[in-house]
Amino acid sequence: MGQPGLNRRQMLAGLGGLTIAGSFGFAALGTGADALASGARTRVRYWNLFSGGDGYNMVSMLDAFRKEHPDVAVKDSTLQWGNPFYTKLAMAAAGNRAPDLGVMHLGRVTGFSPGRLLDPWDVGLLAKYGVREADFNPELWRRAVIDGKLYALPLDIHVQLCFYRKDVLRTAGLLDSDGRMISPASTDEWFAMLKEARAATRKGLQTIGLWLNDQNFQWWFFVAFYTQLGGTWFDEARTEVTFDTDKATQVLEFLRRHITDGYANPNFGGGAGAEQFINGSPFAWEGNWSVPVFDTAKVDYGATPLPPVFGRQATHAESHAFVLPHQSGRGGAANEGAHQLAAYIVKHAQAWAGGGHIPAYTPILTTPGYRKLNPQSEYVSAMDHQATEPKVWFAGSTGILAQRIGPVIVSSTMGSAKPDAAARRMKSALTGLLAMKNPMDGKTAAQGGAVA
Repeated sequence: MGQPGLNRRQMLAGLGGLTIAGSFGFAALGTGADALASGARTRVRYWNLFSGGDGYNMVSMLDAFRKEHPDVAVKDSTLQWGNPFYTKLAMAAAGNRAPDLGVMHLGRVTGFSPGRLLDPWDVGLLAKYGVREADFNPELWRRAVIDGKLYALPLDIHVQLCFYRKDVLRTAGLLDSDGRMISPASTDEWFAMLKEARAATRKGLQTIGLWLNDQNFQWWFFVAFYTQLGGTWFDEARTEVTFDTDKATQVLEFLRRHITDGYANPNFGGGAGAEQFINGSPFAWEGNWSVPVFDTAKVDYGATPLPPVFGRQATHAESHAFVLPHQSGRGGAANEGAHQLAAYIVKHAQAWAGGGHIPAYTPILTTPGYRKLNPQSEYVSAMDHQATEPKVWFAGSTGILAQRIGPVIVSSTMGSAKPDAAARRMKSALTGLLAMKNPMDGKTAAQGGAVA
């Protein structure tokens, strides 16, 4: 495929001088430190961004792979989450020092110059190791395809959820006969539920935690409810903004109302919503990665996708996905080992579900073991109604889109800007982003638009 057309200086300039996480060598964190010096037939270098509970789960799956495949030596390295990880991965691919296997958020793949900084997967080789397109949700697989080639192999989807205290909602009469939260069908029904729940909540606790002043969470919530309304972002050619300010205003007014009606406290920032939930607050909107936190706290709780208050099921979803960082000489045993390792982890992702993520490999979702997981089995339906960011180079986790739009949503939610004015600012920002050039390849969304 040839050497990528970006040198180190161009990459640093294009990425705005983002901090590089360590040297081009392996990060200090990782396992299998002697893998490259072992006598195994195949050696695979693998970079990921998983820390905390996710990191422990990943290590356990890697250790299981090593035990079953002693002829494949895996050197895994954990790098700093966020832009530092993506910067280092891009620099490594541009300098022909890339690992054999990496992890990315699926929403970032389009902007990572597929074909120049990422190599496509060999679907025939994946099939050899038991992973096929038919094993995945069609929409999730489609998001991983660019210009007709598979550039990402989804491991999971991780979603925003409505966590609820069963003890409080039981008192408020808001559980159905199966002991699960009643699903509201409109914004009025949702606020009526909040009113009932507040009456059953101990004094001093807010009714719902919403990460009110966090630009990422507010953006994720907005994407979910804007999708419920059928809102769009750009035309198919990525030349025109189709963002609907009327629908956006509806969503912004909905988010703001949680404060004005007294259900969410603007003085509680950061993770206070999760803390209050543990202490008895009836609701918290959090990512599914909060499942281990609430399990450890032994809370009597459930979790469901964000409520379909605008009449259509849709909850924000991202995906961790395996990628093949560009190597000018990709192929041979290391490349096959990367395919084998990724396929193994994807197929054995029930262990990954312990961290709250929904495995992308759909055969797992129907197994008795997965069905016994609670609350994971309660919100597994989110796989079929994912609300995702538009497929453009500036989208994805920690991407420019969230950085530009998130603060505008926060200003509306917190009351420093009126919802209709904020919606117009959002459309203006989208127009500017559509005209920007991707620092990875110097093309606008229209010039280098993804074709699924």
